[in-house]
Amino acid sequence: MSSAPKPHAANPVKRSVICGIGHYLPDNIVTNDELSKRVDTTDEWIRERTGIRQRHIARDGQTTSDLATRAAEAALNDAGLTAQDIDLIVVATTTPDYTFPATATIVQERLGIHHGAAFDVQAVCSGFIYGLKVTDSLLRTGGATRALVIGAETFSRLLDWTDRTTCVLFGDGAGAVVMECQDGEGSNDDRGILNAIIRSDGRHREMLYVDGGPSLTGTVGHVRMLGNQVFRHAVTDIAAIMKECADNCDIPINDIDWFVPHQANQRILDGVAKRLKIDPTRVISKVGDHANTSAASVPLAMQAAIADGRIKRGDLVMLEAFGGGFTWGATLLRL
Repeated sequence: MSSAPKPHAANPVKRSVICGIGHYLPDNIVTNDELSKRVDTTDEWIRERTGIRQRHIARDGQTTSDLATRAAEAALNDAGLTAQDIDLIVVATTTPDYTFPATATIVQERLGIHHGAAFDVQAVCSGFIYGLKVTDSLLRTGGATRALVIGAETFSRLLDWTDRTTCVLFGDGAGAVVMECQDGEGSNDDRGILNAIIRSDGRHREMLYVDGGPSLTGTVGHVRMLGNQVFRHAVTDIAAIMKECADNCDIPINDIDWFVPHQANQRILDGVAKRLKIDPTRVISKVGDHANTSAASVPLAMQAAIADGRIKRGDLVMLEAFGGGFTWGATLLRL
């Protein structure tokens, strides 16, 4: 007598898995009290409106590629790999060393890599999420074997230090992950990226932009922002895309272990959590320690939460960001 047929296993799929993470923050820390000596503000005013206590600022001569390379080296060390194991480098940045070449190629050279490909992604504060999406596609389709995805910024170089509405919000830093393609079972229990979504809407670019550029003015320019309007769009759009990202995997928001948002403003973090009814203790917040580091903020926050033991291997993690453009996106992954 034949036995009953076994249920079919889920179709195997390729998953892009994070196997190492690293960070670098400049050692030059600027507190709110120090800023109050340069611009009309106070520690209380900044904390009450943003949750920020301090920010790291790159020193003269310290470039985005310097920060990115240090973060990449830390991520490689965490993964137990060498630079020669990498055949793709994607750097998300709004503050490249040069108009060209890409900052990623400078990192590639400094790491001693002479094979594969390296390029930059520019989506402002959403850059790291965009970088993950692009890298995930390349890894799963065989375009690369192992990749470094780096968010790195010297955002202080874009600031008008007389404008208290913007200069208090930003800082410099870099975070990096090493990713490789692994076989999964095609279920939500797989390690790696389960779903990733990116969006943009150029109609709102004048709410958050830099008033210069090679083609427009021939200058770098400064950050300009309509804060209240950015806040409203950020909370609405981030909450919607996070829900869509989770729904695509048939995973309830409350089943996600940790949320790692772009570290722009504590009020935005709180607003999104309230809108989705997320327990605030499951939202990683490092905005107080390093302010808004644009494309670097998500990997910086994730690295900190892994280092202190909150996020562990096997946890379900949602990453999200919102930036000028407007751009926004979300990534759901199992570490």
